[in-house]
Amino acid sequence: MRIASDWLDKMIAEATVDCYNDAEMATGLLVAIQEHLVLPFRAEVLGMAVQVTAVDINAVGAIVAVCKHGRKTQRVALVDLVLPVSAPIGAQWIAAYRRWALHCRGARSEGRPASQD
Repeated sequence: MRIASDWLDKMIAEATVDCYNDAEMATGLLVAIQEHLVLPFRAEVLGMAVQVTAVDINAVGAIVAVCKHGRKTQRVALVDLVLPVSAPIGAQWIAAYRRWALHCRGARSEGRPASQD
């Protein structure tokens, strides 16, 4: 799934409009993902098929996918999750979060402009 950077930037801005730091921005993006991403969906972790049943935020402020395989559950960083070729409805919000986490995080709180790709 390839989405134009300017469109992802608009999505990030929409989800983080009233946020003042990275923690608030991550929470804003989490809420947007939870509102738009259709769960559960299949993904792959270490070559194994899993069901993504939820998204959450971990102790260090990263958004994670809650993945289940049989009776086992594992939280996987959303930036590292391998999505299926047929991405689930709302997956564009995962792409927006990945862009923010990898390119924009810290920019607003440190007075820097967001990365321009």
